[in-house]
Amino acid sequence: MFKISYPAWYHTPMAQVFMVGIVCFCTVGMFSAISQLGAGGTQDIALSDISNSVLYGVFCIAGFFGGSINNLLGPRLTLFIGTWGYILYIGSLWCFQTQGTRWFLILAGGLLGVTAALLWSAQGSIMMSYPEEKDKGRAIGMFWGIFQAGSLIGSIMAFAINVQNGGLDAVKTTTYLAIMIVMAFGSCLCFFILPPSEVRRSDGTRVELHSTTTVREEVSGFLSLFKNKQMLLLLPLSFASNFFYTYQGAIAFKLLDPSTRALNGIITGVASICGAQILGLILDIKWLGRRQRGFVGLGVTMTCAVVVWSLGIAYQVGFTRATIFDPKINYKDSSALAKPAALLFFYYINDAFVQSLIYWTMGSLTNDPFTLARYAGFYKAIQSGGAAIAFGVDAVATPYINELAANFALLMLALPLCGVVIFSIKEHSDVVADVVEEYGDEKKASSEAVIVNQI
Repeated sequence: MFKISYPAWYHTPMAQVFMVGIVCFCTVGMFSAISQLGAGGTQDIALSDISNSVLYGVFCIAGFFGGSINNLLGPRLTLFIGTWGYILYIGSLWCFQTQGTRWFLILAGGLLGVTAALLWSAQGSIMMSYPEEKDKGRAIGMFWGIFQAGSLIGSIMAFAINVQNGGLDAVKTTTYLAIMIVMAFGSCLCFFILPPSEVRRSDGTRVELHSTTTVREEVSGFLSLFKNKQMLLLLPLSFASNFFYTYQGAIAFKLLDPSTRALNGIITGVASICGAQILGLILDIKWLGRRQRGFVGLGVTMTCAVVVWSLGIAYQVGFTRATIFDPKINYKDSSALAKPAALLFFYYINDAFVQSLIYWTMGSLTNDPFTLARYAGFYKAIQSGGAAIAFGVDAVATPYINELAANFALLMLALPLCGVVIFSIKEHSDVVADVVEEYGDEKKASSEAVIVNQI
């Protein structure tokens, strides 16, 4: 059988996390880019809302099983299947643009909910289990930066189109075709992702508790999630981690004109990338113990949340849903734009802190790829459920101040509970590691199993 020989550096955890980041940039990132172009590029807001509601509803259900499917199929095949839902969805947008087939777009949204659950379960397992414990924060930051670059590119495209044409027209079919080609390229890259047994850490170890699993074991592992105290304590933060985006998007739509919303997408994209890098570095501070790093990261996240959402309250009391902004704020009016742009920038800094913190916390509970795949699927299921509910809350015209208060209260409840989980984190996770005597040499792997002490 033909086998590619990779250089030693490609077997490192960070190289693999980088590859997963590129896969997600080409698929999820391009999906986000299309979303930045207005109602998923269709200019039909009602249809886009229906499709997204179906997507997140199905994602919520499928996410619970995504980790187990990843463990049965392996990360490469799971990632590959996961990417094709995004390609199909863009194809349905193209079909709607040319044929007006609304049903296909809604069906594609539902199928994307299933495949997205697979992709994010595999991604979470790789990102949280491959790196060494001392590098997990940096790995999360690197992945998040690469992935968010796709949304950033979409915002730049939208802003350029708005400035040139004075508005966003429906996306051209050639644009859909180009994005599908990029997605297909990302899908092919999945087969270049290495399995855990071929990844070499700098300390000469590879970590994998067992190479195979069974359906019975996965059913048992899935059911155990609902009895896992640590994951149940993380449930409110998982729910909150996408809940706040609906409110933030709603006020951006209320205040800003189309060109300025596109510019805001650039600003918040940069904020997301910066936030993930900042907290990733904090969570990998070398001279602190792992639990101490977690508490510093939690303290930074909670302080930022209190300050930013308090400023949000101060700004929000100045208008309601009934307030009419005519004209809406334009990017050329720098004095009017300064406050909402700064507030949204720091909202997204804090949002990235929350996402990075919860991934790091889950990754600190164990190093087992199979367990972390289940954790990632569980997290994305609850997160998608939060997003679906948030869409519903906003759809019934809930007062903005009530939405803000719900987000603030949810974070103030969820972050201390995350602190309880961080308190339970050990300096090293229990894991069976194969010691590799010569870096990158499969044949010289020792059969001796080393138990890393739990301190």
